[in-house]
Amino acid sequence: METNKIPIERKNKLDSLYEAFSIIGDDTYVYLCDMKYDCSRWSKDLVDAFGLPGEYMYGAGDIWEEHIHPDDRKVFHEGIQCIFSGKSAGHDMQYRAKKKNGEYVVCTCRGIVINDEQGQPEYFGGAIRNHDQQGHIDSLTGLRNQYGFFEDVKRHINNKTPMRVCIMGIGRLTEINEMYGYGVGNKVLQYFGRYLMDHVGNRGGTYRLDGAKFAIIAETQSFREIKKSYEAIRRRFRQGLHIDDVFIMVELNAGTISLEDFATDTQTIYSCLNYAYQDSKLKKHGDMVEFLNHLKGDKRNQTEMIYAIRESINQNFKGFYLLYQPIIDSDTEEVKGAEALLRWRDEKYGMVPPDEFIPVLERDPLFPKLGEWILRTAMEDTKEIQKIIPEFMIHINLSYAQLERIDFTDTVWNVVESVKFEPEYLCLEVTERCKLLDMDLLENVLVSLRAGGIHVALDDFGTGYSSVSLLKSMYFDTIKIDKIFVQRIEENEKERALLNNLSQIALLYSGEVCAEGIETRCEGDVLKTYGIQKFQGYYYSKPIELEKFLGHLNTDEGTSCFKKNEYNAD
Repeated sequence: METNKIPIERKNKLDSLYEAFSIIGDDTYVYLCDMKYDCSRWSKDLVDAFGLPGEYMYGAGDIWEEHIHPDDRKVFHEGIQCIFSGKSAGHDMQYRAKKKNGEYVVCTCRGIVINDEQGQPEYFGGAIRNHDQQGHIDSLTGLRNQYGFFEDVKRHINNKTPMRVCIMGIGRLTEINEMYGYGVGNKVLQYFGRYLMDHVGNRGGTYRLDGAKFAIIAETQSFREIKKSYEAIRRRFRQGLHIDDVFIMVELNAGTISLEDFATDTQTIYSCLNYAYQDSKLKKHGDMVEFLNHLKGDKRNQTEMIYAIRESINQNFKGFYLLYQPIIDSDTEEVKGAEALLRWRDEKYGMVPPDEFIPVLERDPLFPKLGEWILRTAMEDTKEIQKIIPEFMIHINLSYAQLERIDFTDTVWNVVESVKFEPEYLCLEVTERCKLLDMDLLENVLVSLRAGGIHVALDDFGTGYSSVSLLKSMYFDTIKIDKIFVQRIEENEKERALLNNLSQIALLYSGEVCAEGIETRCEGDVLKTYGIQKFQGYYYSKPIELEKFLGHLNTDEGTSCFKKNEYNAD
């Protein structure tokens, strides 16, 4: 905006009035024009949707007229002329307007003229409703739905209004539906929605999201206050409900986040909320979990970082790269493969390991796109390594969120085909978190992959209670014993006995066993006596970039190059 055309005091007043209009302009695009300078401020959402020059515009009426359907322009033009000539005190009209993608949508525009103290037209403001937008009311509960939730979060971000957002969900709703029927399940949802709305009152907005989830947007920033309210709701529903002569116990789960910094977007907020909600559901027995909006060791905003990472995915994976840690034959100490490990780096945040963002992004719509990039990049890099080691095996970690997608196996085979990669040199690693999946689904996916020649490994074996049951349920080509069982075997006899037992179980149920976390020669010597065939750990190499990996292989030692030395010790 050319600020020299309108005095700063007039611009400040325009902004103040615009903010007032925005508060009452729910579900609409707000606009306000200083008629003395023909300077307007328009909703950022409208600017983005219709491809306008910016929030601040001179001659906005003429600019907007270019977006109106040719058959509707005459009526619009005459209406605006009447307003600016003083013949009309406002307008209420409907027309078709062209969005940024070229599509015309029906809009209703209502506006009024605000006079100055002398009775002369000073401001013209109002709201435009886009009828093409999804309905914002949930038909079952009468609450605003997920579309309304995202719109309201976006408005808070655009207006830089601090808020606390909370997701609450009804636990085991599927079981209620199966035992008593969907009619009873729907009544539970309706009762909870009404109770939540009454409990929140005028302190915030209440929403029905997908499935059994509900949301609250409140202006309070106090975690203690929102947690206290949640515990009161939780106590009420733990007392049970009488619905259609059926007594039902209802357990809840909840996640929350406070937003005071606004370099983010709605999907980032939702991904962070879902992460906290899943933590409540799976680890905290329904206690409310707060997504702490800062990074470990500093005060930088975590939602801002997650937003930057999501933007990097959209910008052709800018800042993402893979490191490779070699997997060694325990007898010959020759390189047999490597595990691909994801990293992200930029100027502001430095290097960020995946455990700081992958768990948050697993439910994000962009995550499958990142997973496919990892597969493709790792296979392409492996083909370079295979010029030196033809039978080199690449190991790639999978998230349970990838495995549960119905198109996952198609994605894998499409990448294999496009890269022209030999599937027998690809090993996909899953962890026991895949127990969160339907076991029939998981078995079908793994059988499909192995049928085409792809190897499957169980990672972090021994760290969870379900590891052995997974081995009994399905076959794995490789089992990787977690490093926590290797760390103390040199000095502790019980640790050695435990590791021996784990290795024997693993050998019983798989083709080969790999031990992770090898840091000394002595550890390797002990592990060899247990029949473990593959080693991985800092004794041989930390994870390194492809160029350094290839550089090691091109030495005189060839495939036996990764041994403890000054380079690998850093």
